[in-house]
Amino acid sequence: MSQPQFKQMRRAYGFDDVAIVPGGHHTINPDLVEMSFTLGKLEFQLPFVAAAMDGVVDVRMATEFSKFGGLAVLNLEGVQTRYEDPDPVLAEIAAASKEEVTALMQKVYSAPINPNLVGERIRQIKANGGVAAVSATPMNTKKFAPLAAEAGVDVFVVQATVTSARHISRSEKGLIFDELVKNMRDVPVVVGNTVTFSATKELMETGIAGVLIGVGPGAACTSREVLGIGVPQVTATIDAAAARDTYYRETGRYVPIITDGGIGNGGAMCKSFAAGADAVMLGSILAATQEAPGRGHHWGMATPHGELPRGTRVKVRIDTTLKQTLFGPTSRTDGRENLVGALRTAMGTCGARTIRDFQKTEMVIAPAIKTEGKSYQIAQG
Repeated sequence: MSQPQFKQMRRAYGFDDVAIVPGGHHTINPDLVEMSFTLGKLEFQLPFVAAAMDGVVDVRMATEFSKFGGLAVLNLEGVQTRYEDPDPVLAEIAAASKEEVTALMQKVYSAPINPNLVGERIRQIKANGGVAAVSATPMNTKKFAPLAAEAGVDVFVVQATVTSARHISRSEKGLIFDELVKNMRDVPVVVGNTVTFSATKELMETGIAGVLIGVGPGAACTSREVLGIGVPQVTATIDAAAARDTYYRETGRYVPIITDGGIGNGGAMCKSFAAGADAVMLGSILAATQEAPGRGHHWGMATPHGELPRGTRVKVRIDTTLKQTLFGPTSRTDGRENLVGALRTAMGTCGARTIRDFQKTEMVIAPAIKTEGKSYQIAQG
């Protein structure tokens, strides 16, 4: 009689479970480290991507973020393309009570998308001197990608809660990434989100330029509560980085991975890179800036879903600027400002001259990393 087969589980780790081991054979002056990020033929001074959330990125934010050296992604299925003037709508969402806001957003997002605004927003960003990156769900990609390409988009992101290279549906012919990459020509196509080695590698084999990593860790996302799905970000990033490195050894083509979600401070950001990320996607930490359009609020793309909302509106205090968040100076000690300085210092302390070097830094499982020796801080809040 054969023995029954039992499902095996492995331990997975998030940001609070691990620590970066400093001080290898040498350290480096933080001013000497190199942190640029390459996507297709585009190079960015900062390895930071602003999330495609209506409360985080509009035309103004996309432009400013570009000028500071990062990449901001505009949501093509949000208020920016449903309303000629989205500001009053954003103000109404920000002013709504907690009990009313989800129903209000379901109503707001039931307005049809105006295809003309897809190209108009892209042209506005480029006219202001910004890099135009936009995001669409797989369902609408075939419709919006040609409009975006015609308007001169610089980066096109296909984003869903979970994305795979192969999708089974009732559609006779769904979205095929190989064809999308070919049709977009020189425009880098980034796809997400994934959390596994196999899914990440299969997506890379379609020819895309980058992969977003993370399911459910974002401050505004409730997929883990509603659907029970997800993998803690450190483990997800390590597995995806292994897929990237394997694919690179096999093909000679390097496809960067972008850790997306759960990065609320400099420590989590630095751990993302040490785990293998080439760039990080930021949401809530940018929503607290004066430049963000959400008026101190942000929410995910699945929050206003008509039947199964998988997100919530998160309130953050507007107490900083985009420049301070990225470059400081800062007088706070919570790690939410001067992200560039934090990354430079962590890299220098670990002797990493480049992001690729930093990816090789040793990490340890350290659940007490935030509490060890911190009794006074904990007692005093």
